[in-house]
Amino acid sequence: MAARKRKPMSEINVVPYIDVMLVLLVIFMATAPMLTQGVQVDLPNAPSEAIADTETDPLVISVRADGAIFVNLGIQNADDDDTRVSIYSLGDQAGKIIRARPEVPVYVKADQTLEYGEVVRVMTVLQQAGAQSVGLITDPPDLSASAG
Repeated sequence: MAARKRKPMSEINVVPYIDVMLVLLVIFMATAPMLTQGVQVDLPNAPSEAIADTETDPLVISVRADGAIFVNLGIQNADDDDTRVSIYSLGDQAGKIIRARPEVPVYVKADQTLEYGEVVRVMTVLQQAGAQSVGLITDPPDLSASAG
């Protein structure tokens, strides 16, 4: 018997590689949304810059610990009574002000014991009402407590 020469095969079967890539794609598509949810973040304590008094009257939305929402137009009007609104009418009230003054700065002042979701809900309503950006008002850190 004469030895038969085998011709070298120059083709690669890529089907198994495609199967592996599709499985990896499905795994990454399923896990990617989970990576952005439920991440615990330890936020640093840092002083923020004070709001300038020369700034035009901003739209300030205050949220109490019990979830009551108040609208106040400006720092200069801080001594006036705020207007209490519901989350449903907040969009209409803020939308009227933002349409009248498109460049008005918008700030949210929320109680520290309020749930994060409530603050996000207020900010979402403000964004839907046309606010370009929403700032958060905080109290300055107590420097005397950290110095001792």
